[in-house]
Amino acid sequence: MKPRNNAKSDNDDDQPRLAVLIDADNAQPSVIEGLLAEVAKYGVASVKRIYGDFTSPRMTQWKAALLRHSISPAQQFAYTSGKNATDSSMIIDAMDLLYTQRFDGFCLVSSDSDFTRLAQRLREEGLTVYGFGEKKTPDAFVRACDKFVYTEVLRKEAAASAPAKPATAKPAKKTVSKSAPAQPASTVAPTQAVAATEAKDKSAEPLPLALIRQAIEEASDDNGWAFLGAVGSYLNKIQPDFDPRLYGHRKLSDLLKHQPKYFAIEERGASGSNKMIYVRSLG
Repeated sequence: MKPRNNAKSDNDDDQPRLAVLIDADNAQPSVIEGLLAEVAKYGVASVKRIYGDFTSPRMTQWKAALLRHSISPAQQFAYTSGKNATDSSMIIDAMDLLYTQRFDGFCLVSSDSDFTRLAQRLREEGLTVYGFGEKKTPDAFVRACDKFVYTEVLRKEAAASAPAKPATAKPAKKTVSKSAPAQPASTVAPTQAVAATEAKDKSAEPLPLALIRQAIEEASDDNGWAFLGAVGSYLNKIQPDFDPRLYGHRKLSDLLKHQPKYFAIEERGASGSNKMIYVRSLG
């Protein structure tokens, strides 16, 4: 292949151009808000396409999402029972887009291992591949991507950022009971808050201490201190699905700051945007 034409317009703000390809058979409409917000962190979604049989009743929810987010549908009829023609259509389109030489990376949205070789092929051409899928995604596809994000994380973020709905229930009729005193209404809210906190703690996965320590060691200087940015980059290289949000924190710095028993954090440089964070393993 000839080198890609990397000339970009001023409107792109020199951000990487990305092609977002969604396998509607293996992705849920409920993730689309968080998905596109996540893609925006990595570049501009120049192309957004979704593949599936939209004549099927199963695609009703996807149809509404397509208009709302300007995603182009690629209709793929199920010509033969038991055969997934959607995968073939998506792979062919990906290769066509690859040879236009207009993109810096691809976002493959699926939990299907059939896209493993596609991810490998795109990376062989020097493009960055971001994978998005459920936790059931086969490890082969996860490892074939430069970065892999589990959609369960995106659903949680979307639910957390959604505004609370106002209560519409009608007030219950007051009844007077001589046998028992009225229960204070304030005792209900704390119980619900505790339950929500416990549920959040249970959803977090065990912290991969050995993996993080290995990344720090690889990026550290003679005194054992490592620049946090280099640690994060190494973590993604050896484990593409590493994500601080899986462990209850949005950023790697927040994750390590909440583990003072295992890691020391040091901020260097001037305050503001020039501040740099370093980390060192303890023990």
